Amino acid sequence: MNIILLQDLEKVGEKFEVVAVKPGYGRNFLIPKKMAIIANKENLAKLEDHKQREAAKEAKLIEGYLALKEKIEATPLTIGAKAGTSGKIFGSVTSVQIIQALKDQLGLDVDRRLVDMTEEVKDLGSYKAQVKFHKQVIAVVSFDVIAD
Repeated sequence: MNIILLQDLEKVGEKFEVVAVKPGYGRNFLIPKKMAIIANKENLAKLEDHKQREAAKEAKLIEGYLALKEKIEATPLTIGAKAGTSGKIFGSVTSVQIIQALKDQLGLDVDRRLVDMTEEVKDLGSYKAQVKFHKQVIAVVSFDVIAD
């Protein structure tokens, strides 16, 4: 039985993929739970139309993310932290502080879950972090930690 998946399913396939499954699994589990629909001519035509609309929407979204990426990568941020005489800061710089710096210095409101800190920041100096807007658009944020 061929079906069109309406969501990503582990070990079955990805959203909007046409896959072959056993008839009982499709009829008794996937279709009643609205996880899939039968792959007939009408549904396949709807799928193609939907894929085109989704692709156009995603292209527009990626274009916006690329503009944000350019803005973020063009300007290094400055984050102030209390530090001792040896250059070690009290505590550490977190993604929340990077988000606040993006908001204050660049006027960008970014979700903190998108920020990926590759290293722990516990000293004064220059560092980099990633902002993962999309699987295809990852911005590298450069920031300097200075003593307050």
